[in-house]
Amino acid sequence: MKTTLNISPVVMKHLKAEAVQQGRTMSDLMEEALRRLLTRKRTAPVLSPLPSFNLGVARVDISNRESLYDVMGR
Repeated sequence: MKTTLNISPVVMKHLKAEAVQQGRTMSDLMEEALRRLLTRKRTAPVLSPLPSFNLGVARVDISNRESLYDVMGR
């Protein structure tokens, strides 16, 4: 399939030089680059650990409604 792309002159210069060096067409190189981009495995970003806090012992058993109401002051 043919299509039109806008490629900067600097990138086009590098693409032409690479095609000559590899003995391939620019189309082959572009298709390979796009195929690699679209099929690469995406990795989850590395996240910083979440902070932890020591809040002491629980003051109430939240499964006991009456105990919860007592602590909340009704």
